Amino acid sequence: MPTNTTAPLTPAQVLALPKVELHLHIEGTLEPELILRLAERNGIRLPWADLADLQKQYEFTDLQSFLTLYYANMAVLQTPADFADLTRAYLARAKAAGVRHAEVFLDPQAHTVRGVSLATCINGVAEVLEQSEAEFGLTSALIVTFLRDRPAAEALAMLEELIEMEAPIEGIGLDSAEVGHPPADFVAVYDLARAHGLECVAHAGEEGPPEYVWQALELLQVSRIDHGIRSLEDENLVNHLVERQIALTVCPFSNVRLRVVDTLDVHPLPEMLARGLAVTVNSDDPAYFGGYLDDNFQALVTTFGFTAADLAALSRTAVHAAFLTEDQREPLLVAIEEWQAAVS
Repeated sequence: MPTNTTAPLTPAQVLALPKVELHLHIEGTLEPELILRLAERNGIRLPWADLADLQKQYEFTDLQSFLTLYYANMAVLQTPADFADLTRAYLARAKAAGVRHAEVFLDPQAHTVRGVSLATCINGVAEVLEQSEAEFGLTSALIVTFLRDRPAAEALAMLEELIEMEAPIEGIGLDSAEVGHPPADFVAVYDLARAHGLECVAHAGEEGPPEYVWQALELLQVSRIDHGIRSLEDENLVNHLVERQIALTVCPFSNVRLRVVDTLDVHPLPEMLARGLAVTVNSDDPAYFGGYLDDNFQALVTTFGFTAADLAALSRTAVHAAFLTEDQREPLLVAIEEWQAAVS
């Protein structure tokens, strides 16, 4: 990467690329302006004096410093309408970014520990996602993610409740503070999910070691790895991932903002592609990390000189990695080919 030296893509061309987002935390789309509006609506007193004061908090030294602010801001999400407004705002922005399909993560434990019911957060998000194609022209799916720094027994009990209530979820994931919280702790949770036909993904190899990626693959039997950039430290792991074309949902802006990598220009994404890894590009928590999916793609063009062929390849990988039927996949692949032909 890049594959050739053609004229750089324009921002409008990058925006028009049909995109698929596979690593997006809905709580991470909670923009400061919406935080303040919901706080006022729900009578919640925030520790920030005003919008400018809140915006100053968005400088992070590591994953934990981000999570501290992330969870504090969630206090404004109280009712199904709050979760619906949050989801609707993301879908509108995703449509503007050229997203055609989004698989959205939701962290119910982050809300139930605050006294918000499981049904409140699930239903508030799901009801909007069910209308995403009709209202915004993009398909979507809901993936419930469990907090790895909370007890695995709690995650198992919540999954049992989700199954009992027939929650409209596509699969499960694992996220939050990675170091010291190995995937191996959650084997029973993933066994139950697979037994009920749910798709399985997990965050691994962001701040945690390559061993966590191995555990996610071998013990949790996930079909995608969220992040996975530290996989490059283990040659056997790289070979395994390449051979099986297991998708990695890489989030460039997130990695820089959380100091996983120092600057975007030294991000390992080009090396990962050169090694044959199945890389997809995603925005993770865009309200906190400085950009949505189109912004991440544009940064690859600006920083690395990625071409239309490069971006099209990334989008195709995401389409193949998405939890879609072949009938749903084909129109997306055709749209990507048409985009590439039009801009090349």
